[in-house]
Amino acid sequence: MKNQLPDFVKKRFKVSLDKLPEVEHRVVQHLGERRHISRDINLEFEKKLTPGQRLADRVAAFGGSWTFIIIFAAILLCWVLLNTLILARYSASFDPYPYILLNLFLSMLAAVQAPVILMSQNRQGVKDRLDAAHDYEVNLKAELEILSLHEKLDELREMKWSELITMQQEQLRLLTQLMKEHLSADGNHPATGIQAE
Repeated sequence: MKNQLPDFVKKRFKVSLDKLPEVEHRVVQHLGERRHISRDINLEFEKKLTPGQRLADRVAAFGGSWTFIIIFAAILLCWVLLNTLILARYSASFDPYPYILLNLFLSMLAAVQAPVILMSQNRQGVKDRLDAAHDYEVNLKAELEILSLHEKLDELREMKWSELITMQQEQLRLLTQLMKEHLSADGNHPATGIQAE
């Protein structure tokens, strides 16, 4: 297959091998060398992450979980109950209604959490693009393999048809020869079937 790559590329892509884009060239090379092209993109992507990126992903994952929502709701409820019902009775409330200190903490949390989530989403977008590019490579190679198999099957079918026609012609020749021998042995006239006297 490797020797036939230039012709294969010319036939399939309508350009020469050296003018193929990088991705298609790599796929054709793998096809010619009969090597697999699939790989674990997620593992490769994870290896390249820095510790800060890993932390940002964990924070974003936790910030978007039910665990975070439940803990956050519990803390808010405790804060309101503590400042409104319990400490207000003893005049020791450190953040009375309208909870300005709580609003400050929530604003700071949102200010820190939003960029971290955006960083994580950007990385997920990059990862998705890598997955899509890899899927394209695998699909292209599979398509080329299937087309190659179809061509081989067509060649085999043509060879079989040719062999069948040759066999049929030989069988007809032998059958004709047998008929002639049979008719001459019986002494029958071949055209009329009447015995010669």
